Amino acid sequence: MPTATPAAPHALEPRHVKFDWRHTPVQWLPGDAFATHTINVLHLLFPAGELWFCRVYNKVLPMVTDPQVRADAKGFMRQEALHARSHEGVLKHYCQTHGIDTQPFTDKIDHLFKHFLGEQPFGWKIGHTRFWIRQQLGTIAALEHFFGYLGNWVLNARGLDEAQADPVMLDLLRWHGAEEVEHRMVAYTLFKHMGGNYLERILHMLLVMVILLYLIHQGNRFMMQADPQRPPRRSFLLSWRRSAQAGRLPRLGHVIAAAARYFGPRFTPGDEGDTAQALAYLASSPAASAAQHGGSYRAH
Repeated sequence: MPTATPAAPHALEPRHVKFDWRHTPVQWLPGDAFATHTINVLHLLFPAGELWFCRVYNKVLPMVTDPQVRADAKGFMRQEALHARSHEGVLKHYCQTHGIDTQPFTDKIDHLFKHFLGEQPFGWKIGHTRFWIRQQLGTIAALEHFFGYLGNWVLNARGLDEAQADPVMLDLLRWHGAEEVEHRMVAYTLFKHMGGNYLERILHMLLVMVILLYLIHQGNRFMMQADPQRPPRRSFLLSWRRSAQAGRLPRLGHVIAAAARYFGPRFTPGDEGDTAQALAYLASSPAASAAQHGGSYRAH
């Protein structure tokens, strides 16, 4: 991967991309059902998760006193709303085309964000208190660190190209990943602006690590069972290791190292990823280019 370069300030603008899923095969990474469905877990998580981001940011915007932080937060919200819509399109078209009913799993995700992380966790009516809003912001910042790491990974994952991944799915992942790298400073900066401290940052990351590990494992299991081609089930860790060695998933050691960096007292998301590389991809993305002319990306 290229050496990380700090994020340079610039206006965050949404890119109104559209994707045509009619010809995307169920195993869009040929010969690797495990990596296909591990990455597919993101489609299960993002629609509810990123709309939750937007709801939290709508609550906090009136409290933000720094004009630049407010402007970045608004740009972040617009990008996240389009991410949610694009991954919802995967569920509605790609999954339905292949007879995969994702609702049993996505209902659990909705419950997580609406209740456990929502306005009345465990029945406590604390959703609009400054304390709880800060905890929500800290959780978003920890999640965004992982998503920024994954965005940087997918931009540089040559193993996906070598595996001849479906070009429409690959562009979705790289468009989204590039925007995650582009706005990687926003959630952390807003959390700090609202008084977030180091101890809270540690607790949020520990929580996010547990939640993501559980959801990725369970989501992979759900998608593998729902795959109409019935791929054989094997050891989760061994399968991940095999796919990571081929460059089709990030290495688990690198994921753990990314989480560990967040615990550093001097951590800043600006040191993760390369803004110039992200913007270069966004300038060449087939879907982003098609969006400029009001069309959708179809590769077949």
